[in-house]
Amino acid sequence: MALHRRRIYVLPTRSGVFFALVLLAMLVGAINYGSSLSFALTFLLGSLGMVSILHTFKNLHRLRFRAGRCTPVFTGQEAAFPIAVENVEGPRFAVEFTWPGHPTLVIDLAGEGSRWVELPVKSARRGRLPSPPCTVSTRYPLGLFRAWGHVHLQMECLVYPRPAEEKGLPEELFADRSGSGDRGNGSDDFAALRPYRPGDSLRHVHWKAVARGQAMLVKQFGGERAGELWLHWDALPGLDPETRLTRLCRWVLEADAADCAYGLALPGRRIDPARGEGHRRRCLEALALHGEAPAPEAQRP
Repeated sequence: MALHRRRIYVLPTRSGVFFALVLLAMLVGAINYGSSLSFALTFLLGSLGMVSILHTFKNLHRLRFRAGRCTPVFTGQEAAFPIAVENVEGPRFAVEFTWPGHPTLVIDLAGEGSRWVELPVKSARRGRLPSPPCTVSTRYPLGLFRAWGHVHLQMECLVYPRPAEEKGLPEELFADRSGSGDRGNGSDDFAALRPYRPGDSLRHVHWKAVARGQAMLVKQFGGERAGELWLHWDALPGLDPETRLTRLCRWVLEADAADCAYGLALPGRRIDPARGEGHRRRCLEALALHGEAPAPEAQRP
């Protein structure tokens, strides 16, 4: 998107109106007294004011804006909408970005090139958060006139549910209830290290790492095959949908931190057990968009 002459509006500021009234008073005085110097000063200042209109307009003319990729956030956090400001001409000064509920952001563009700016917006609910309407304006160089244009790039930020305060994965979530699975807590060969969780045996803590000032880690042993973990909507009966989503969000984060293979079962959608960052992102996206219509492919964040 670019700001061109059909998208830029220019009007005098309060200072510009006051400047025009002063010039009018000076002109009346010059006519009354017939002073050539008064005429010269009045016309000189008037010319400077008229020329400043062109400079104010050119400070925005042909600026281009490109949408960036929004990083998903949890409900209550601040979403950031990145915008690349591309300058194809000389330096621009005191370019202002204004959007609802936030103070004005002012930047300078030294020359040709691009610069990223972020528009922070507080997220109040899960789902898709649309980008706010933004006004780009300037009062450069004298502050007598204000030029502005509207920029709306149709971006969206994905907002995950707020994780519930209650921590811990209930034992009944594990599909393997026969007692043969130990979820990586066997006692044969050492397999890996994982972060300490409340309830882990202190005998398995890697104390040498703790003595070196590192985080508390627990030794995992590969004695038996780990059980399968399912995070199921029906495991939370009697709760309203939003509370269920916050609980499931907490379980997804804890299962991912514990490096468990976990699946997610929601009404109308089922995600098979897996591990990794991509799987965690798919599960959180499913929780964020539960009950909403799918967005067009071009508008997805």
